[in-house]
Parts: sequence; C-alpha cells; structure tokens
Amino acid sequence: MRIVVAHNRYREAQPSGENTIVDAEIAQLTAAGVEVLPFLRSSDEIASMPATAKALLPISPIYAPRAQQELARLLTEHRPDVLHLHNPYPLLSPWVVRTAHRHGVPVVQTVHNYRQVCSSGLYFRDGQICQDCRGRALGVPAVVHRCYRGSRAQSALMATTLAVHRGTWKSVDRYIALTSAVADHLRDYGIPDERIVVKPNGIPDPGTPPPLGQGFLFLGRLSPEKGLGLLLEAWRRHPDGALGPLRVAGDGELRPLVEAAAAERADVTYLGSLDRAGVRAALAASAAVLATSTWHDVLPTVIIEALASGRPVLGTALGGIPYLVGADTPREPAGTGPAAVASAPASGAEPAVGVSALPTGIQTGEAGWVVPPEPAALAAALPVAAAGAAALSTAARSRYERTFHPDVVTKRLIDVYAGVARP
Repeated sequence: MRIVVAHNRYREAQPSGENTIVDAEIAQLTAAGVEVLPFLRSSDEIASMPATAKALLPISPIYAPRAQQELARLLTEHRPDVLHLHNPYPLLSPWVVRTAHRHGVPVVQTVHNYRQVCSSGLYFRDGQICQDCRGRALGVPAVVHRCYRGSRAQSALMATTLAVHRGTWKSVDRYIALTSAVADHLRDYGIPDERIVVKPNGIPDPGTPPPLGQGFLFLGRLSPEKGLGLLLEAWRRHPDGALGPLRVAGDGELRPLVEAAAAERADVTYLGSLDRAGVRAALAASAAVLATSTWHDVLPTVIIEALASGRPVLGTALGGIPYLVGADTPREPAGTGPAAVASAPASGAEPAVGVSALPTGIQTGEAGWVVPPEPAALAAALPVAAAGAAALSTAARSRYERTFHPDVVTKRLIDVYAGVARP
C-alpha cells in the first residue's frame, strides 16, 4: 500500500503535538510495511521565501498554487492508493483534496481541531468556550473578535477560506475523528456517519507501569484553557496536605499562579518544564493525573501517557477527555461502600471509587473520572480520585493497551486506508 501523508508543519518554535503525532504515525506505518510518501511543508519556510512568494501568502489558505503543482507531479509519478491529510494551513490549502480527487486518489483526513467551523480551531475565546460561528455560512464573529492570530484581516481570510471550502470538506472520503466528541463535531457539520471513523492517536509503550506514587500530577501548557486556575481554586478548598502532593509541570503565561501556590502551600510543587525522562519520573511519583481543561480539548496526550503508565485520570467533562478515560457513555455511579476498593473491577464493570457515594456531578469511567468544569465539582472529585486511584490503576493500563497502543492504532489506520483505497 502506498500512502501520501500531507501535513503543513507548525513552526518549530511553537511546540506542536500534531507535528509529533504525524512524525510518529509515519514511522509506525513504515514499520508496518506501508510505503509512505511524505508531502510536508513547514511554516518555518515562510521567513526565507522570496518576496513574490510572500506576496501570494494571503491567498494560500484558499488556493496554494505551488503546492498543487508539486502534489500533482507526485500523484502522477507515484500513483498512491490514498492521500492522508492532516493540517493544510497555510502552505498546502484544503485544495489538496480537490487535487487528489482530480487524480482519482481518495482522501482521508485526521481532524485535530475544529477548524472546519472555527477560525481559531479551538471553540474558545476570551477565556471561555465560544461557538458563535457554528452553523453560519460565513464566520463573521471570528472577524469581529480577531479570532485568527489576533488580526481582523487574517480572521477575515480564514473565515472566507472556511466558507469557500465547505464543499471541499464535504467531499473528503473518510474522516478520522480522534475521539467521539470530534465525531459529533463532524456530524454537526453535516458529515454522514459512514464517512467517520473514531481512531485516537497512540503513543509508544513505556513498558510495565511502576508502582503507584502519591498525589496528583498536572502536566501541560500553563495557559487559561488548560484549566490551571480552575485546578488551583479547587485545590485550595482542601486543607494543606489533605490530598497528598500536587505536582505541576509545564510552562506558560500562568506560571506565576503556580509559583504563588507553591510558595503558599507545602503540598504544591512546581516542577518547571520537563524532558521525557522528567515526565516519566513525575508520572512514577504520582498516583493520578489531572486534565482540567476549560475548553473542548481534542485529545490531550498527557491522558494517554497517564494511562500507559497505569495512572487513572481526573478530568473535566469537555472535548475528548470523557472518551479518553472511558466515560463518554453514561455509567451508573458506584456507591456501595469502601469495601469496593479492595480490587480492580472486571472488564466493563463500574470501577470502585472508595467512597460510600459519589458526590453529584462526578461521572466514573473505565480509567478515571470526569466532572463539570467548575471549582466545586472538581473540589468534590479530588478526594474521590485520591481514594480510588489504586483501584483503577490496572484498568488504566488495560485501556491504553486496548485502545492507544501503537500496534492497535496503526492496524486501525491501515484498515481505514483499505476501506477507501481505489481498486
């Protein structure tokens, strides 16, 4: 099987999980015997472009002529079975879908954000969830609020691009939704069920999980949408030391909030930015991981890392988080007494939480818990997660092995290709 993987890489100065996932996916496909033809561009190329090329940049999200010419040559020469598109902006343009179809090549796209509808791709503005452009033929609110790169002109261009390419997106042969929430987003956009496959990303297997540590780990960008403020407000509702330690790792504009909390309380530690070895050590030292996003976070990789390490997750009930912890379908709350924590639940059974009854609003999943993104709800859930982490450790690792292991996700991806490949 021969696959073109098309992706506009984000700038290297801007850490991108999407870049990392595309690189890993190419390596996994190659290892599985798939011939991959990378068709990659990088936003870092823009700085060194000649003046004539830069002059055309404003129209490139709508139509990037050089990319179409180069892709047409590649398709003609190699006759691939499928084109797999990730991010098309700004140097590829969604027009690559039309170019592939003109050459008889079916297109699969992995949806990493909400940019079919939202100019920023986040459904998040001014510190809160925003879906003002949903259902509109033209995203005028995005222009008014300068949602794309803080520029009214660039927001107008992106809103126009999304309007122009509505038919382009409707023509994609198969969409890969990273979670059930993304699948819902695509259905709302008008994509029929039979053209949507839910297939999450995977991460390499770190090996047998180490014994559980103590307390909680928050690992991520220290920015408002990741819910650091929500977490610290909920944490302060408990006496110092009552929940064990809280370790916070990462960097960003809200770093002063963490530093202030660490100075104020003995049970809060700021670890700074961590390399891969540091992340593994922080996971090993903790019993559970926190994912307290206040936006519809598509697929926070930290949750998959937690599950791979046998750490259950307490998160907000937004975006892909319920899917990742296995709480995206209604489940009856556990509440039969503390004896329930004696052993991990059988596969498919309701996990124990170690309390006589769950506080209102807490939903238990296979590998963790989700709550509304509110301080009171999160504060109520923290002791539940502290008491129940050991009971869900085995289930967390099991969910990783069944759903997010690279062998599993690569096989599913190849099956997607086979389902659309031309005979």
